[in-house]
Amino acid sequence: MLGVLNKMFDPNKRDLKRLEKVADQVEALASDMEKLSDDELTAKTDEFKTRYQEGQTIEDLQVEAFAVVREAARRVLGLYPFRVQIMGAAALNEGNIAEMKTGEGKTLTSTLAVYLNALTSKGVHVVTVNEYLASRDAAEMGQLYEFLGMKVGLNLNSMGKEEKREAYEADVTYSTNNELGFDYLRDNMVLYNEHKVQRPLHFAVIDEVDSILVDEARTPLIISGQAAKSQELYRLANRFVITLKKDEDYSFDESTKGVVLTEAGIEAAEKAFSIDNLFDLQHVTLNHAINQSLKAHVSMHNDVDYVVEEGEVVIVDSFTGRLMKGRRYSDGLHQAIEAKEGLEVQNESMTLATITFQNYFRMYEKLSGMTGTAKTEEEEFRNIYNMNVIAIPTNKPIARDDRPDLIFATMDGKYKAVAEDIKERHEKGQPVLVGTVAIETSEIISAFLKKYGIPHNVLNAKNHEHEAEIILDAGKKGAVTIATNMAGRGTDIKLGDHIQEVGGLAVIGTERHESRRIDNQLRGRSGRQGDPGVTQFYLSLEDELMRRFGSEQMKSMMTKLGMDDSTPIQSKMVSRSVESAQKRVEGNNFDSRKRLLQYDDVLRQQREVIYKERNDVLSSDNIRPVLEGMLNSVIERVVALHIDENTVHAKGLKDYLEANLLPEDSVTVAELQGKSQEELQSFIHELVIARYNEKEQEMSEDRMREFEKVVLLRAIDTKWMDHIDAMDQLRNGIHLRAYGQTDPLREYQAEGFAMFEDMLTAIEDDATKYVMKAEIRNNLEREEVAKGQANNPKEGSEPARKKPIRRSVNIGRNDPCPCGSGKKYKNCHGKA
Repeated sequence: MLGVLNKMFDPNKRDLKRLEKVADQVEALASDMEKLSDDELTAKTDEFKTRYQEGQTIEDLQVEAFAVVREAARRVLGLYPFRVQIMGAAALNEGNIAEMKTGEGKTLTSTLAVYLNALTSKGVHVVTVNEYLASRDAAEMGQLYEFLGMKVGLNLNSMGKEEKREAYEADVTYSTNNELGFDYLRDNMVLYNEHKVQRPLHFAVIDEVDSILVDEARTPLIISGQAAKSQELYRLANRFVITLKKDEDYSFDESTKGVVLTEAGIEAAEKAFSIDNLFDLQHVTLNHAINQSLKAHVSMHNDVDYVVEEGEVVIVDSFTGRLMKGRRYSDGLHQAIEAKEGLEVQNESMTLATITFQNYFRMYEKLSGMTGTAKTEEEEFRNIYNMNVIAIPTNKPIARDDRPDLIFATMDGKYKAVAEDIKERHEKGQPVLVGTVAIETSEIISAFLKKYGIPHNVLNAKNHEHEAEIILDAGKKGAVTIATNMAGRGTDIKLGDHIQEVGGLAVIGTERHESRRIDNQLRGRSGRQGDPGVTQFYLSLEDELMRRFGSEQMKSMMTKLGMDDSTPIQSKMVSRSVESAQKRVEGNNFDSRKRLLQYDDVLRQQREVIYKERNDVLSSDNIRPVLEGMLNSVIERVVALHIDENTVHAKGLKDYLEANLLPEDSVTVAELQGKSQEELQSFIHELVIARYNEKEQEMSEDRMREFEKVVLLRAIDTKWMDHIDAMDQLRNGIHLRAYGQTDPLREYQAEGFAMFEDMLTAIEDDATKYVMKAEIRNNLEREEVAKGQANNPKEGSEPARKKPIRRSVNIGRNDPCPCGSGKKYKNCHGKA
């Protein structure tokens, strides 16, 4: 009954009816298109672009555009898209997945949807699993696009920024999923807007969509690096800080736990590290390390705020008193405490940028994909990517014979039977493709065939460089090819002469994969475009999948029936039980990917905020209003911290202001007392803005604008990098919270949000401090906070540009001012 209902209400049938209407309309224009000259056909592109700009939608243009590409493909490539290929292209244009069997021409199908969406001039990305396929398709299908007046780009890992930018500027860009993701991350680390290579993400067609969005979705893309000399710097800062004296070199405010260097402390630091000015931009990292080390010594206490356990600093939760294993203080404080306690200082900020494929591809305005196997993961595609899977019928009926599985008691019996089957088929001239799950299995089968004297090729990760030649010969008479899963996807085995007469290509699987899609991909190598073929899977009760799902009962049943190792069971019931086992494994894998995505979504929201803020800085001519807003926030926060039931902690407030926002002796304790919170904020704000204006006059407006960008970019990049690292540490240890009857995901969301709020506060504190206190001479240059390395061996091949050499005379803070006033430089023209 349920089967009847499913057939009646099959959503795929409804989808196909809709797509068939599009195909009817496209086919109706075939004769009109045939009459056009080459020039007239090419001119259609400009006509469509004009109509789009005048207000017509992509859907309005679809039928005519498909008809144009269809006719152009016939003239340029000698290929004429079938009706089912037009239907597949319409499914892609809707932002869905076209499931098309092997040999049905997915690459040609994509050209119709790609051309149509490229008419917007916003760029279309065609995504493949490797650079070989990207290069091949760009060269072959590129002829078609170029005939129609469109530019084609190829984005490779080995390219420099200029070449990449040119590739992305094209109407159609071929690339791998890895390179697209890395380019996005690198674009959000650039120091100048013009260094970006990607345009906004418009439309992507993903070939082998299940491989990229499901199989590879478990591994995020990571650009890793290391903040320069961070470990040694914290040790040096620690050695210096232990020599300082309270009230003389630093002041500590008990009520706010705020600790800052005094003027004497700043001079001691400059002397200790042999530098002229601690607030010079080139000493930002050192200044930060000293401040964090000071905080570690003065306001963080062993056995109160943290404990040392097994050589590690473990945070103590101030509310519950519990140890928070897996958590680390952010912003370098953890490293400072490690140095204080004489422990090994851990690397600071190893991950500079990261994104999952799920979150990268969900940023496209429209996303579509093609594969031979997607129906088994339909729920995941719908829930996560909002894409429906539409199974497109084959151009010709499938003539392949998919036989029920043969199950043996032992692996040895199975391998002998496989070898016998191959020998028999080889002798009659039938080509055989043997699919194995592991390299080890391919070598076992190879050893059996050598005993029989059967010539064969082995295609696995050890022999992949000969892949193209091996696949070329795999459909010839008597050919035997043993291959791991790598031959199951994207390989097109063409049959030699007279092979149809001996039954077409025989595909033999030596065990079932835990994913039905991989098995179906292997089956799909045979019986393409209505060719004959046969597929047979050989299983044993010792296979991993069978061991995991109840092979003991079957084994005892085989023994009771007196069946020996040479006699297999061939049963549709057993095949169904294997399939249900695969469904369970797929369900578990889906749950784990979904969980991973839920965790990554926390970071995604934060990444969007930071990248937007960063882009605003890069593209804005004047970010002074942004910094003034930050100054307001900092002043409000600081005043609130130093006021308690109408009592102003004036000394602590004065120390903070002079250490972070104002020159020394620019405010007195008396001026800060006797004011309400609002009056105090207003008074400090006036002083700070007056100093800001003064500084701008000293520097010139243009120089000040660039200086603001340098300071804010550095603050954002440093804090964000450290935050990613802290979130990574939190993620690694959060599962332990489940023992306390709390949901780790909710804890991660709550703590991640609190950490993000703290990071935004730290960005404001750092940016305002350096915009108000740093002295600029000739080092007004944007600099990378840390050098990034994508987890890709060819990354970083672009030659570094030479920087101009700049000469300057360095004047110490305590040297006489060169203006001749007789005052020290710090009290005259060197005022911060």
